Amino acid sequence: MTKKIGVLGCGWLGLPLARQLVGKSHEVYGTTTSSDKLDVLEKEGIIPYVISLSPEEIYGDIEGFLSHIDILIINVPPKLRGNHAESFIEKMELLLNTIKKSPVTKILFISSTAVYGEIDGEVTEESLPSPTTESGRQLLASEELFKNLDTIQATILRFGGLIGPKRHPVTMLSGREDLSNGDDPVNLIHQDDCIRMVINIIDEKLWGKTFNGVYPLHPTKREYYGSEAKKRGIPPPSYKPETATKKGKTVTSLYFDQGHPVFKMSIES
Repeated sequence: MTKKIGVLGCGWLGLPLARQLVGKSHEVYGTTTSSDKLDVLEKEGIIPYVISLSPEEIYGDIEGFLSHIDILIINVPPKLRGNHAESFIEKMELLLNTIKKSPVTKILFISSTAVYGEIDGEVTEESLPSPTTESGRQLLASEELFKNLDTIQATILRFGGLIGPKRHPVTMLSGREDLSNGDDPVNLIHQDDCIRMVINIIDEKLWGKTFNGVYPLHPTKREYYGSEAKKRGIPPPSYKPETATKKGKTVTSLYFDQGHPVFKMSIES
């Protein structure tokens, strides 16, 4: 059945996601912050809009964009670092006020496992979030905004570290020395599996829920990043010898890891 779906944020993840939704015969609307990318979206069969969020104002025809869709995927990363940091929660509050005046009935909010903070041991959707970073705190506050709606059903999808085309943390870690927490497990997910999870939620109407999105394989940072650096022919990062007894955080999903597996693209591919 054809659905009218909006993807707010057609970047590294949003564009291939929108492309696959078009391939499933959905009517897809997508946003970019640059008019230079309008042709890129249009060539993919995506109906394009130039929209940019700020804490004070939404630039572009957000009302027109929302007027066409039933399902809205919010895929907007927080910008909380550097000299141009902005309040993410204020952006989401402003966006929500506009959504409430639109025909949108379902929201899929892309969040992060950063909301769990530095919890030690296994973490599931039933674990109590305890963010330790400003990004994690603002994402959690934004989740609560969308979860507490009367007329709109929202599902929260918390992704682990993102890997895929032109994106892998080992490239930033390469050659670095004396890093901590080398025996902590990695919590990563490939772009392809992110897209599969989103499509699965839409197809199976899994609304009003919270899901973790992390590949169910958790080697240590020391062994994983060493192996990935070797594959790429770049210097591996080095980690301090571990003396602590902590386990590190292992994020799993009660639904997608076991009852409904969607993971096909290994983090070691």
